[in-house]
Amino acid sequence: MDHHQIVIVGGGTAGITVAARLKNADPSLDIAILEPSEKHYYQPMWTLVGGGMFKPVESGRDEADLIPYGVKWIQDRVDSFSPDANSLSTRGGETIGYDYLIVVPGIQVNWDQVKGLKESVGKDGVCSNYSIDTVASTWKFISELKEGVALFTQPAGAVKCGGAPQKICYLAEDHFRRSGVRKNIEVIFTLAGPRLFAVDKYREVLEKVALRKGVETRFRHNLVEVRAASKEAIYRHMDTDDEIVIKYDMIHVTPPMSAPDFVSQSELAGEGGWVEVDKHSLQHTRFANVFALGDASSLPTSKTGAAIRKQAPVLVENLLATMKQEPCRASYDGYTSCPVVTGYDSLVLAEFDYSGQPSETFPFDQSRERFSMFLLKKFGLPALYWHGMLRGRV
Repeated sequence: MDHHQIVIVGGGTAGITVAARLKNADPSLDIAILEPSEKHYYQPMWTLVGGGMFKPVESGRDEADLIPYGVKWIQDRVDSFSPDANSLSTRGGETIGYDYLIVVPGIQVNWDQVKGLKESVGKDGVCSNYSIDTVASTWKFISELKEGVALFTQPAGAVKCGGAPQKICYLAEDHFRRSGVRKNIEVIFTLAGPRLFAVDKYREVLEKVALRKGVETRFRHNLVEVRAASKEAIYRHMDTDDEIVIKYDMIHVTPPMSAPDFVSQSELAGEGGWVEVDKHSLQHTRFANVFALGDASSLPTSKTGAAIRKQAPVLVENLLATMKQEPCRASYDGYTSCPVVTGYDSLVLAEFDYSGQPSETFPFDQSRERFSMFLLKKFGLPALYWHGMLRGRV
């Protein structure tokens, strides 16, 4: 049986960031990352890819180039966890033991949970920013639409960056306007929730954005089926269970998401299937040598890369303390950030904590749409990601 001092499940944003921070703190640590993918993608860029500002290939790097020096890369995926035995099994049939486990496999996109979506996405006006294989179709269908109904969806439950489904809606509306076809297109944004954004300060601004742009918002609408042949989106109303049919000419679908099956079906899972950790220490509530952060964790905050940037130093400090049999003293306050693009030259930078209170970086009102914050999203944050965060520096 292969055995390592620290095993990290997942080589995405959280896994690479934590591995780099651990190696920076103590180069002698024996760390292995379990990650099947050859490519690593900066997924926040996919909104801008869908808006025609970048090519899909620009969002990716080779995974091998990002694994920190001295960390072993096991190119496989988890089949099951055995936390009582301090081991896990891989799809390749290997058993890997650990002293400490960090579970950061990200979120699972459940294409099958919307009937007809998996077969139709990428064709006939059906698009989605939520896969490297489909994101190019978003810009194709936005740029080709000259008249009709442009429909955008947000499902029930947690998704990657809660504001992302409406970002592509605002970019599309801006493109239609700049292209002179806006008067011929009805833009509709549907969401399963009761409001546009969780935090009131930013919600009030985004409601005004939608109103100004003439985007029709329909709340408590949960997409359950896409009928590509007839170009119909089928919804269930969250309160009445009524079936609602909306005809479309193009539809951008944000699919339902969840913790990966191998997490939700394991002993590590708690309510909702997420890895059950203390929301401040990031230590598992039942297995003291297990930690988690990021999208697969139970942390009750928006699932974003910016949240991981604040979670990672807390986890590393508390893991190193646990290894020395000291108490976990570092505490995560729930900080997350959602840069909500509202057009090709404007962005609302929402930053907040567990209490839903703004926790802003800059000395001005970030609820205002700003060109400077759009430039930060387009150029600043990718550079910070590749050269700072994934190197364990910020």
